[in-house]
Amino acid sequence: MRVTFLGTGTSQGVPVIGCECEVCRSIDFRDKRLRTSIHVEVDGKSFVIDTGPDFRQQMIRERIHDLDAVIFTHEHKDHVAGLDDVRSFNFRLKKHMPLYATQRVINQLENEFHYAFGEITYPGAPRFEVNQIETKPFNVQGVEFIPVEVFHYKLPVLGFRIKDFTYITDANSISEEELEKVKGSKILVLDALQKEKHISHFTLDEAVELIQKVNPEQAYLIHISHRMGKHKVVEAELPDNISLAYDGLKIQL
Repeated sequence: MRVTFLGTGTSQGVPVIGCECEVCRSIDFRDKRLRTSIHVEVDGKSFVIDTGPDFRQQMIRERIHDLDAVIFTHEHKDHVAGLDDVRSFNFRLKKHMPLYATQRVINQLENEFHYAFGEITYPGAPRFEVNQIETKPFNVQGVEFIPVEVFHYKLPVLGFRIKDFTYITDANSISEEELEKVKGSKILVLDALQKEKHISHFTLDEAVELIQKVNPEQAYLIHISHRMGKHKVVEAELPDNISLAYDGLKIQL
């Protein structure tokens, strides 16, 4: 399995429009963060989790030519806004793109991209094969996904475990029952917005505490805002088995 971090930033990305803080002015490429998403290559298949506003740019940057399915964590705009650009894969691969999401997320996608979901679709619109998922394991072309339900304030969000890899974004709480699904993961990717307390995201300290509870071989932090601080500075403060992810980072399992 190979995982590529397509984006590691929060909903505004980094730099933030109009901001002159030291992080937004940083020349370190690791401080340039597109909206959070990953590309997973496993057992010969190619999956993307979430299609944020930067989806087109991320696909071009990573030269991703084949995509077998898109899996969604939740319906917030920074995780779905780039869905229209899936049509490039429709044209290239000559197939409807399989989407996997809960019914609540499907309803939102149908509303936002109504021209692609109606019985009479607009010419040139993206084409989808919609698959409803719940909180029980599901199979995507021979690959098992184990959903991990977390809460983003009061909104249920799905993380996913694929073999020994677990990916959790947009969260500030997780039950002990769901945490059991995560334990044993070799690699854990977890949301950590900033150092200060936030209503709907884990802080840096909260994320580190949860990671230490799970005790993976390695953990990576994502959904990072400019308020976290410079990558180089924060990275030096972290335990040996925890790192800040950055756009373009590739990990092999």
